[in-house]
Amino acid sequence: TFTAWCNSHLRKAGTQIENIEEDFRDGLKLMLLLEVISGERLAKPERGKMRVHKISNVNKALDFIASKGVKLVSIGAEEIVDGNVKMTLGMIWTIILRFAIQDISVEETSAKEGLLLWCQRKTAPYKNVNIQNFHISWKDGLGFCALIHRHRPELIDYGKLRKDDPLTNLNTAFDVAEKYLDIPKMLDAEDIVGTARPDEKAIMTYVSSFYHAFSGAQKAETAANRICKVLAVNQENEQLMEDYEKLASDLLEWIRRTIPWLENRAPENTMQAMQQKLEDFRDYRRLHKPPKVQEKCQLEINFNTLQTKLRLSNRPAFMPSEGKMVSDINNAWGGLEQAEKGYEEWLLNEIRRLERLDHLAEKFRQKASIHESWTDGKEAMLQQKDYETATLSEIKALLKKHEAFESDLAAHQDRVEQIAAIAQELNELDYYDSPSVNARCQKICDQWDNLGALTQKRREALERTEKLLETIDQLYLEYAKRAAPFNNWMEGAMEDLQDTFIVHTIEEIQGLTTAHEQFKATLPDADKERQAILGIHNEVSKIVQTYHVNMAGTNPYTTITPQEINGKWEHVRQLVPRRDQALMEEHARQQQNERLRKQFGAQANVIGPWIQTKMEEIGRISIEMHGTLEDQLNHLRQYEKSIVNYKPKIDQLEGDHQQIQEALIFDNKHTNYTMEHIRVGWEQLLTTIARTINEVENQILTRDAKGISQEQMNEFRASFNHFDRDHSGTLGPEEFKACLISLGYDIGNDAQGEAEFARIMSIVDPNRMGVVTFQAFIDFMSRETADTDTADQVMASFKILAGDKNYITVDELRRELPPDQAEYCIARMAPYNGRDAVPGALDYMSFSTALYGESDL
Repeated sequence: TFTAWCNSHLRKAGTQIENIEEDFRDGLKLMLLLEVISGERLAKPERGKMRVHKISNVNKALDFIASKGVKLVSIGAEEIVDGNVKMTLGMIWTIILRFAIQDISVEETSAKEGLLLWCQRKTAPYKNVNIQNFHISWKDGLGFCALIHRHRPELIDYGKLRKDDPLTNLNTAFDVAEKYLDIPKMLDAEDIVGTARPDEKAIMTYVSSFYHAFSGAQKAETAANRICKVLAVNQENEQLMEDYEKLASDLLEWIRRTIPWLENRAPENTMQAMQQKLEDFRDYRRLHKPPKVQEKCQLEINFNTLQTKLRLSNRPAFMPSEGKMVSDINNAWGGLEQAEKGYEEWLLNEIRRLERLDHLAEKFRQKASIHESWTDGKEAMLQQKDYETATLSEIKALLKKHEAFESDLAAHQDRVEQIAAIAQELNELDYYDSPSVNARCQKICDQWDNLGALTQKRREALERTEKLLETIDQLYLEYAKRAAPFNNWMEGAMEDLQDTFIVHTIEEIQGLTTAHEQFKATLPDADKERQAILGIHNEVSKIVQTYHVNMAGTNPYTTITPQEINGKWEHVRQLVPRRDQALMEEHARQQQNERLRKQFGAQANVIGPWIQTKMEEIGRISIEMHGTLEDQLNHLRQYEKSIVNYKPKIDQLEGDHQQIQEALIFDNKHTNYTMEHIRVGWEQLLTTIARTINEVENQILTRDAKGISQEQMNEFRASFNHFDRDHSGTLGPEEFKACLISLGYDIGNDAQGEAEFARIMSIVDPNRMGVVTFQAFIDFMSRETADTDTADQVMASFKILAGDKNYITVDELRRELPPDQAEYCIARMAPYNGRDAVPGALDYMSFSTALYGESDL
């Protein structure tokens, strides 16, 4: 075996050996063998025949072997010159190990282990082959046949081989290797089959020849692996870009649909409709918007992670489609929040306006009904001509009656003005049924004007007739004069006692209660007045009975009877306790509202500062250096968990806020925090912790990809924090320069130093924002020493697969690469147009450049 191995190399120099121990004794062919296998020139040999010349030549050979780092144990020139077979074979095995086996490396293993791993991988798909060593695993010959078939399948029909025919298998492999692969026949099939344990060194020597024969295919496999790695990175990045574009489009479309809804300020006519709008807005805040907040935060995280992966794989930065930048989404989101900001306030103001309108409309209808009831028949009465045929006493009575009516008319002037004022306020507040209100008010005002004119006309007629009249019953007149205002007072009291009211605070209901108590205090005096009026009527009755006055049993000056006065007085007495009950119920409701205000304020005054404190603590965590980045990441995730666990308190506060809104409570003196403040602060807190976690994840990704140690990362963070004096998380240009100098970066104050610093700023701040983030800082500190793939490396790998051609074919791509990555290249490679092009040739050079450039594949 060793002789055949030596001859396979010596024939390149035009010579051969027949017997190792004899032919290497003079050292000449030994030196020639070493020159052929190493490609180097040895010292000039001695041509003499004397023993000293031979020993000199062998020593030169042994010195050369030792210079290659090989330790020769117990092998001396004298033993080789004397033809010591054991020593000579040991020396040849040492040469084989150093120059044929030692340089073999597979997955960071070398020599024997690397060669064995190579054999196992190449023969793994083959039936009945199980390579575990360099002796009995090769006895059946299938291992040698599998190695040949794996690389040159056309040379052996592997399917026809049988495990129970080792001689045929071995001879087939040895013959094919010698004839087609230029590997000499170093082993004898009969010796291998007839030996319980074939010689390990012989098998290794022979198998190493196969490894070197197929080294070109090995290079192609390495090149293919590199290309697959690069293409896999590109495919993953393209998928991330597509995912970003879709998520950005969906979020922008949702914002586009939502903003018009929030900007719609078209009021509804009824309280129920506006309450439904408010409920829809609550659903939007509770159910629809929170997932979109998470989507927006996740979109920013995905964008930052993608940019980090692109930087780490030496790819150009991702530029989203026009209008889909993170800044575009932030601008659109700002527009959404701007539209949202005033919507809830508008809804509550509208509800308050409608409540006020309903109250005013009811008050208008009540006062209008009372007035219309009073005016009913008054025009017909004023148009009577009864004074034309009346007696003197009747005329006197008619005149007095008319005076009483005028008094009553004047007393009703205030109610007419109130009706007109309420109608005017309804118009100013844009009441939906203003036309009917205006029509009714106009009818009342026209009728009032007509009553005034008729009253004046009748007075003039009566005064013309007054000269004919001389007597009048003073008692009836006094009764009428006192009964009319008292009757009007009772009607006003009944109206006030039945008047609806709306209040929003304890103070307001207490004011109404105080006014009611003051009214009740006037009732004893009113009762005295009633009794006095009834006394006048009784006096009249006495006079009529005593003097037989013909008064027809009625008071000619008024229609108000004692029975009517007593009836209204009794009604007033019944309305007083009802008013007491209504005021007590409203007082209880206002107390409940105050309890809701205090309950909400107590919670809000705890949650608001808690959110602010957490925001500040996250800021401190993001710049402190306690433990490794993984420790910081675990700390932040635990922190995030504690924050998420706080969510039920926010939900509870939302529930209290809803109760406050349903109770139509519009102010709260117990807290400066509104629900909107809490919502915005909570959303910012969730977004900030998510962004901070993502920043640490990207730092870990950068550290691992760039080979940065934890100590280096801590040094970078300490330097960055030292110069980040305002704790903003960024450095200005001058702070950044000072930070670089503190880390040993040489940036002079001369023109050259300024130019160098300008170059560095263009790398860390490509958008010229005037600040440097920590992520950009650590990217810069590690980028120039990073071990990343380059376009030239990928191009060189394709050149190996193409057999050193300037182009590659479809068949070569499909043969050397996995199916999905081969088709990826075929779909994107441009045709090759060089002078040496063949039909179907593809340009792998422009493709490799495009992988690391700005163009689309």
